[in-house]
Amino acid sequence: MMPITLMSRVYRKIIPAVHQELAYWKSRAEKIPNQELRNQALASIEHKTFHCEGGGILALTAKGDYQKAVKFIVAYQTISDYLDNLCDRSTSLDPADFTALHESMSDALLLQAEEKNYYRLRDDQDDDGYLHDLSETCRSVLRELDHYDFIKDYLQELCRYYCDLQVNKHVVKEERVPRLKNWFNYYQDKLPEMEWYEFSACSGSTLGIFCLVSYAMREDFQLEDARNIRKGYFPYIQGLHILLDYFIDQEEDIIGGDLNFCTYYNSEETLFKRLKHFVNEADRHTEFLPHKKFHQLINRGLLGIYLSDAKVRKQKNVRKLARGIIKSGGWISYFFYFNGLAYRSLQKSIPAIITRSFTK
Repeated sequence: MMPITLMSRVYRKIIPAVHQELAYWKSRAEKIPNQELRNQALASIEHKTFHCEGGGILALTAKGDYQKAVKFIVAYQTISDYLDNLCDRSTSLDPADFTALHESMSDALLLQAEEKNYYRLRDDQDDDGYLHDLSETCRSVLRELDHYDFIKDYLQELCRYYCDLQVNKHVVKEERVPRLKNWFNYYQDKLPEMEWYEFSACSGSTLGIFCLVSYAMREDFQLEDARNIRKGYFPYIQGLHILLDYFIDQEEDIIGGDLNFCTYYNSEETLFKRLKHFVNEADRHTEFLPHKKFHQLINRGLLGIYLSDAKVRKQKNVRKLARGIIKSGGWISYFFYFNGLAYRSLQKSIPAIITRSFTK
């Protein structure tokens, strides 16, 4: 698949489907009775639409069932972004509360789950079933899969990494790094050589889950494909995804006092070298993936789209490193880079009402 073919399908199929799903969840969020929960649900949709658009690209691997895959991806990513907001805004910083909230993510990957109160350890409670319905929407899609048994264990494994990360990185500041280091030590002997903050980055992506679910909708999906996707996406493709996310947010996170994994490298040179290492390993780990050229385009797309963000241009040192990373990714990275610039420019210049008409 050529880059221009990929982006054509993204704009014609994926973006409209994503925005249709988000419009539904926004209308649900607007009806949440509790003001704090309503505010955080709406903010997560308004400010993190990009996450659903990016993750939605993997729905193309589901072929004719891409809309069903988008339905799962948007619901699951909306849970992720909503809970991230709730944890960020938490005043208790209680790990037990964060664990209870994130049960909704592991429950979303089962075929059946008993209804429970995910807010049981916090004061804000009444969401009129919003979080449960997001989780149930994911389950409703999974129940239609013929190959769920091939992916169920890998889904829970990747979810466990993600949820553990979210709990550990949102506790009181002085406990965050010690907890993350101890968590890394538990898994270190099963991982390729990396630092604790790189493992954290690898755990913070939902791309592997989206890829597994989308592929499991195909008639030709095999158990070996599930194994290869798990090994292909975790750790390196997921790690590249989240390291790029943190890379462009460095200044913002420093000002906000938030944890940023890119700030733990001892020099810009080391950061650059390790980012290039993740790019190379992400490419190498596409070798055994079904449709490996598609996944190589995903890697180049991550580079181009993240590094075309306006935040990069506002940070001198980040801008300098970004140029080198894009250059190392070749002409395809440049294609996605300029595509990202054009798409963001279009989003800013077209009034919201016109944008909505495009995505119906």
